[in-house]
Amino acid sequence: MTERTKLTAEEVADALKSLDGWRYEVEAEAICKSFEFADFKAAFGFMTQVALLAEEACHHPEWFNVYNRVEVKMTTHDAAGVTETDLLFADKMNAWAAGR
Repeated sequence: MTERTKLTAEEVADALKSLDGWRYEVEAEAICKSFEFADFKAAFGFMTQVALLAEEACHHPEWFNVYNRVEVKMTTHDAAGVTETDLLFADKMNAWAAGR
């Protein structure tokens, strides 16, 4: 299995046990999380870190930002669902949001 092979719903559910705050949206076939930061500057800094990684990996999140909140949705469009790549990004986002 490659990082861009669609995972089953069971595989996603199992992986989400170790990804704090992430949830699986069945209809969207995506994992989602809402991040909250101290202010806009911190939220934008987080988005910048993710954007640089996303561009390098050619794997971009769907997101929405208002002031200190960033809503993120990860899915692999060419696999039509969640892949290991999405889970790796989710883990990195959790680490960055926690300041690690």
